[in-house]
Amino acid sequence: MGTPTSASRAGIAESHVSTVFFTADRAYKLLKPVDLGFLDHTDRATRLQAAFRELELNRRLAPDVYLGLADVVEGGVLTDRFIVMRRLPEEAKLPNLVGTEHFEPALRAIARAVAAFHAGQPPLHDAPMARRDAVLANWEDNLSTLRRFEDQGVPAVELDRAASLWRAYLEPRETLFDKRIEEGWVRDGHGDLIAEDIFVLEDGPRILDCLAFRDDLRIADVLADIAFLVMDVHRLADAGAAERLMRWYREFSAEHHPSSLAHHYVAYRAHVRAKVACLQAASSPSDPGPSGAGRSDPGGSGDLWALARRYHDLTVHHLERARVRAVLLGGAPGSGKTTVADALSDRLGWVPLTSDAVRRDLAGLDHVTRSGAELDAGLYSEAMTERTYERLVAEGAELVRLGESVVLDASWTQAAWRERARRALKAAGALVLEVECTVSDEEAARRVARRWHEPGPEDVTPEMVGELRRRRDRWPEAWRLDTERPLDEVIEAAVTALAAAG
Repeated sequence: MGTPTSASRAGIAESHVSTVFFTADRAYKLLKPVDLGFLDHTDRATRLQAAFRELELNRRLAPDVYLGLADVVEGGVLTDRFIVMRRLPEEAKLPNLVGTEHFEPALRAIARAVAAFHAGQPPLHDAPMARRDAVLANWEDNLSTLRRFEDQGVPAVELDRAASLWRAYLEPRETLFDKRIEEGWVRDGHGDLIAEDIFVLEDGPRILDCLAFRDDLRIADVLADIAFLVMDVHRLADAGAAERLMRWYREFSAEHHPSSLAHHYVAYRAHVRAKVACLQAASSPSDPGPSGAGRSDPGGSGDLWALARRYHDLTVHHLERARVRAVLLGGAPGSGKTTVADALSDRLGWVPLTSDAVRRDLAGLDHVTRSGAELDAGLYSEAMTERTYERLVAEGAELVRLGESVVLDASWTQAAWRERARRALKAAGALVLEVECTVSDEEAARRVARRWHEPGPEDVTPEMVGELRRRRDRWPEAWRLDTERPLDEVIEAAVTALAAAG
């Protein structure tokens, strides 16, 4: 909504689309008769209807702030219309709470309010604007604008880097976006959730200034809606605060999503703000402050080009976080691969898939008792092993297409199996990482012997260990993980190595 340009109680704030007049306890917003391409308010009737629509939509989240409309009548003719609002205290604005004891409780209250708002909106199943191709088109539209300013704004090499990342994410994931629509996560939301427009009062937050002029930009996945504020909180505070906001939103909304999709939408929102900052910079010979930009820059940089680059840095950061990973995690019997796979999946929030479970499912066996099968026969015949790897990789690829990172736990003995897995997982849109758990022959034998004498589904006997280790093809593509250390050290080393690898 903007803020007055002086410290007095009265004042005026301007944006490209409106002028807001402030009194001690009221704010009067007047839409400008402008055509900006994405909106056209030059026609009086259209402008009057737009004022009514803005009042109607914003009352969904702040009914006691949006008080009504005030007509401007000249010579008995209705010429314009003010949106009348209750003026809220500047000290209650969310950016002014950063660094105070009130900030975290404010974020939690906002997460609850947005979740309740989304819950009150009906799911929209006829929503082409939320499909993969529409999301991609929005990215490309932003990029075409940013390229006009690459000499002053974001360098071309950075624009190209971001474009390669979002295209790689979106290309194989049409099913993910269709699934979000089918599950009912597309709603008529706010569309422009930024910190500048949120005031946190004693009785709860007031969220103002929704995107009222374009339904197709406001209707979106609820995750895309909250992602705008998550992005802004990351910029104003830090990544930890942003992650807590997203976690609280999930808690209050019972919404579920792959983390890659959340990062993708946060990146998109940062990209939008980079574009807006460039447009503002291009139209302003110097930093206009709140009267020219409509919203103040809480960072106080006074440099809109630098602000655009900062937003784009956030874009790339979250696009990198959005990359979907698939880990081929293998090793000989007794190497600790399943223990590592489970612990690593828990640590990173990735989905573990194990060949042992897949093999038993294919055979119709339970997961708790020994099968009694011998090496190279029955459950462990060559044909069953081929089926097991085929199913394991297919399940992993399907999860990858749905945006989930996976850890595929198997022996990965043969190089041919690994190569087929690489091709399938890359085609599904994963960055494939490979880890081979290693341990001394003596320690492997001790571990297998210990498991053999305990209840459970272990089929590998101590006598099989040497033969199975000898059969392993070399695995030069894998990072070797020594598992004879304490488990917490092993997992820390694995996390560090995976981060370094991509």
